[in-house]
Amino acid sequence: MKHNKLFKQTGALTLALALSAAPCQAAVDPSAIDPVPGPHGYFVDTYKTNNMDNMTPESNAVIGVLSPFLTLWQPGSSWDNGTKLGPGGNLVLDSNINRCIEITSQRTRDQELPAYLTDRQNQNWSSLKGLGPYEASFKELAHAATSLPDEIPADAETVKYSDKGGANGEWADTSSQLGHIVELVNTVRGPHASGNPAKIYFQYMRPFRWSDQVNLLPALKPCASDPIKDGGFPSGHTNAGYLASLSLAYAVPERYQECLTNASVIGNYRIVAGMHSLMDVMGGRTMATALAAASLYDPENAGLKSAARQEAAAILLNHKDTNASDAYADYQSNRAQYEERLTYGMPRTGDPNKAMTVPKGAEVLLETRFPYLDETQRRWILYSTGLPSGYAFLDDAEGWGRLNLFAASAGYGAFHTDVSVTMDASLGSFSAYDTWQNDISGEGSLSKNGSGTLALAGNNTYTGNVSVNDGTLLAASSSAFGQGSVDNHATVSEAVNAPVVIAGNFNQDENGVLMLDVNTENDTLQIGQTARLGGTLKVDFSDYPVPAYGMKILTASQIEGSFSSVETVGLSQDRTLVVFQDGIYVKKK
Repeated sequence: MKHNKLFKQTGALTLALALSAAPCQAAVDPSAIDPVPGPHGYFVDTYKTNNMDNMTPESNAVIGVLSPFLTLWQPGSSWDNGTKLGPGGNLVLDSNINRCIEITSQRTRDQELPAYLTDRQNQNWSSLKGLGPYEASFKELAHAATSLPDEIPADAETVKYSDKGGANGEWADTSSQLGHIVELVNTVRGPHASGNPAKIYFQYMRPFRWSDQVNLLPALKPCASDPIKDGGFPSGHTNAGYLASLSLAYAVPERYQECLTNASVIGNYRIVAGMHSLMDVMGGRTMATALAAASLYDPENAGLKSAARQEAAAILLNHKDTNASDAYADYQSNRAQYEERLTYGMPRTGDPNKAMTVPKGAEVLLETRFPYLDETQRRWILYSTGLPSGYAFLDDAEGWGRLNLFAASAGYGAFHTDVSVTMDASLGSFSAYDTWQNDISGEGSLSKNGSGTLALAGNNTYTGNVSVNDGTLLAASSSAFGQGSVDNHATVSEAVNAPVVIAGNFNQDENGVLMLDVNTENDTLQIGQTARLGGTLKVDFSDYPVPAYGMKILTASQIEGSFSSVETVGLSQDRTLVVFQDGIYVKKK
C-alpha cells in the first residue's frame, strides 16, 4: 500500500483541488414563510385593539388569535352556560378538566409554596428566576423588590395578600442602572396586554368551577373572586409571566431558553394551584407570544429595546454570580419541560396536515438571539421549528399558537433553503460563538462566512453541502455535517469524543485548517468518499498522548494530495502520523 509520511512544514506544497461541493437548490417554496392574516388582520399591526371596546375576533386582535378555541367552545350568555362543540369539544375540554383533577390531586407539599407565590407575587418578580446567576445582580442593580415574603402567611386562607413591590410601589426602578430593561418589561406588559377582554368574551370557567374534584390550593381561596368577572381562558398570570420573560429573553438572550423555561414553570403552577386549566395556560402563552412580538416589532419601541439590550450586555452580564445556584442549568431538562407544556399532550382533533405559518413580525422575537441572521432567516428558523398542526386550539391563522420559541432559539430545525451565515467575532456574544442545538434536516446547504465560530450539535441529516469560507465551523456532534460534502477554505474543527462523519467528500485547499482533538481510540474523522488534502492539519493528543500503533485518526474511501503543514500537540515522541490511500494512521516513528 502506498503511503506518504506527513511532516510539519510551512508554505512548501501547493495543491490544486477539484472542489466538488455545490449549493443545493431550495426544497421549499420561499412563499412558505409569507405571513397570513387572522380575522383581525396582522396582530403586530392591530394589537392595540385589545381593549373592552372591541369584543369580537374581527375587532380585537387577542380574541382573534385565540379564536380557534371557538371550534371547541361556544360562549354562552353568562359565565356558566357555554357549550362544548361536538365530539372534538367534548374530547378536548373533558380532557382539559380531567387533567386538572389529576394534577391537583397529586400536588405535593413542596409545590404549594411556589404555587402560592406565583399567584401572589408580581409575575415580573417571578420571571427573574430565569436569569439564574444574574438574578441577584438584577434585583440589586434594578432595585427590584416584592412586598411579600417567600412564605404562605398563616391566615392566607382567609386574607388575600397582594404584592406592592418596593418602597416606590413598583416592582423595579426605571431610573436604576438597568432602567431600560425595567422599562422594556413595563412596555411589553403595557395597556394593550390585558387578558380580561378575552376572558369576558370566551366565558370559560376556571377548573374548580367545572368540578369540585379540582383541588384548589387552600391558601388561594380568597383569590377566587366573582365568577362573572373571573373567567379562566386565557390565564392572565401566564400571559404576564411570559410577557416579562420574553422581555428579559430579548434583553438578555444569553438566558433565552432559561427565561422561557421559567415562564413555562409560572404557567404550570397555575394548573398545579387549581386556578387555571391546561387550555387557559396555553391560551395565556399564545397571546403573550403575540403581544411580546407586537411590542418589540412596534417602531415606537425600537430605541428602548436597543437600549435594554445594550444595558444588559454592558452592565448585567458583567455581574455574574458564579456561586449562585441555577434552577435551569440543564438544557435537556429545560427543553423537555418546555415542550411538554406547549401542548400538555392534549388530543389532536384538528387538521393534522395544516401547513406551518409564521406570523408577521414574529422574527423579532429572535432578533437578539441571532444577531448575525437577517429577518428572512429568522422566519425560516421559526418555520422549521414549529409545532405540528392538529391541536385545534393552537391552529390560529397567523401561526402564533404553533411557535416553539425554545426550539427556535436553538437554531434551524431544517435547511429548507440554502443557508449562508456571516458571523463577526468582533461584535462579541453570539456573533463570536454560537451553537445550533437542533437536529437539522432538509435539502439545503450551509455556507459559513465571517470570523466567528459556529458549532453544530444536533443529529443532523440535511443533504446539502457545507462550505467553510471564513472563521470556524465546529462539529459538536458525530453527524454535525449532515449527509453532504464539506469544502474547507478556513477552519473545520471538532469537539466530539466519538467518530465525526463527513458522508461525502472532504476538500481542503491551501487556506484551510483541519483541527482534530483526539481523546480516545474512537475519536476519528470518517470521510465517506474522497479526501482531497491541502493546507494545515492540527491534531491535539494532549488527553491521549500514547495512541495505539495503527490507529486511524482519519479515514476515507481514498485520499488525494497531502497537507502542507502538520502540527501535533501532546503526541508521544515515539509516534508519528502517516497518510495511506485510505486514511491517516498513527505509526512508530
